[in-house]
Amino acid sequence: MIETIGILGGGQLGRMLTLEAKRMGYRVVTLEPAVDSPCGQVADDQIVAAYDDPRALHELGERCDVVTYEFENIPLDAVLTLEREGRLVRPNGEVLRITQDRLLEKTFVRSCGIATADFAAVHSRAGLDAALAAVGLPAVLKTVRGGYDGKGQWLAHTPSDAEAAVDAARGRPLIFERFVPFERELSIICARNGRGEAIAFPVTENVHDAGVLATTIVPARVPTAVAERVRTAAQRIGEGLGIVGAYCVEFFHAGDDVFVNEIAPRVHNSGHYSLDATQISQYEAHVRAICDLPLVEPHLFAPAVMVNILGEGTGDRLAGVNDLLRDPDVKLHMYGKAHAAARRKMGHFTVVARDVDDALARARTAKALLHWTAA
Repeated sequence: MIETIGILGGGQLGRMLTLEAKRMGYRVVTLEPAVDSPCGQVADDQIVAAYDDPRALHELGERCDVVTYEFENIPLDAVLTLEREGRLVRPNGEVLRITQDRLLEKTFVRSCGIATADFAAVHSRAGLDAALAAVGLPAVLKTVRGGYDGKGQWLAHTPSDAEAAVDAARGRPLIFERFVPFERELSIICARNGRGEAIAFPVTENVHDAGVLATTIVPARVPTAVAERVRTAAQRIGEGLGIVGAYCVEFFHAGDDVFVNEIAPRVHNSGHYSLDATQISQYEAHVRAICDLPLVEPHLFAPAVMVNILGEGTGDRLAGVNDLLRDPDVKLHMYGKAHAAARRKMGHFTVVARDVDDALARARTAKALLHWTAA
């Protein structure tokens, strides 16, 4: 019987996961190196230690019935250490191994018969020449491991651009991907439990600002056939990985085609809306999945728009909240972070409305009310 959930990572995703888990009667222990983490503020306990600290991992395993993670850039060996001790980790180490490596991830997706942009590995200047010949330009070069919110990525229109990206990577292995001239970036949250039961949330449309997710629109403004293609592909990926838990698959939409961009084996920023616009959130779905509880299909109450609140580096006090909350259909979520560094995710709000256009208009109005001040 599962009574205590361990979480590797102490960020806002872990915070919202913890709040849902505690509402459902579970205890939560997080392992996170930063004191007073967003997750640690609401968990029953926080182990303050590095993710690869063997003594801390042993303690986490001893105290918890199942361990999960809130982001995929934790050391793979942390999960493998727990598994070697016989601990239940969901999603497991093999899922993390594949999704941490963009080359392995893209190769896996192709093995499922699902389209991705053409790609090649680049480990040297000779490899770059081969990639240029095989894949062509324009292209996006990304570090194979690590990188998020647009970090570790370079757009190349010319061979010189590509050479500059290789230099900027400073020896780190790269994946060279053909640039997809997409109309929209789409994503979908799915969940699977240990019995193979699977659910999928509505397809969302995402707008990024310099690599950071700024806005999520649900449902995505795409034809039904495109949404169904996204759902089918994402569930095939989950089945192929044997994943247990919630996960997100991101896609590029171009005409009638969709191409997988990446897989996140965890709850995801683009699923925040589910706290307010569906009867089961992605966080509850994850708890249900990893704790062997039944999964139920999500139902969207009404169209919604989620807006990330990013720090500006101009102060740590968010002004305009009173005006924001005069709209009865706005729900505000803040993450408990003390310092609003530039482009740091500090919170989000969701607008639920009669249609997407109305939600977007009200979201724009609401966002304009907010700004950061020093006092």
